[in-house]
Amino acid sequence: MKLTRKNKVMSGIPTASLPDIIFMLLIFFMVATVLKQYSGLKVKLPDAELVKKIPGSKRHVVTIWIDSDNQIMCDDYKVNEIAELRNVLYQKRVDDPQIIIALKADKNSEMGIVSDVQQEMRKADALKVNYSARRGVF
Repeated sequence: MKLTRKNKVMSGIPTASLPDIIFMLLIFFMVATVLKQYSGLKVKLPDAELVKKIPGSKRHVVTIWIDSDNQIMCDDYKVNEIAELRNVLYQKRVDDPQIIIALKADKNSEMGIVSDVQQEMRKADALKVNYSARRGVF
């Protein structure tokens, strides 16, 4: 007598819990990802007639803040002496040769400090500079 099997066993990958796994991975990456954002100094930007955005990504942008008390900050590094700025910018140029300096100077800051910062940028060979301003009404 020959016996036949009536139930066939299906071997497959269960996909019922797949949406749960994808959702947990999505939540994990949302919580674990840190976006780089600098606080800087409180700066009142001067008005400008024409304002353009920096082309490309913000990955290659180094921001220098100069506030009304003539304090200088480069990204999240507070510059105590103006000569330190050259070393910081030179190291950033070595790490990323495509950097663009975004200079955000307060409209009440002294022009001498801004000029000194520009001289240090020249000595560090950081020659691509963007002067930040806000669109004003003239």
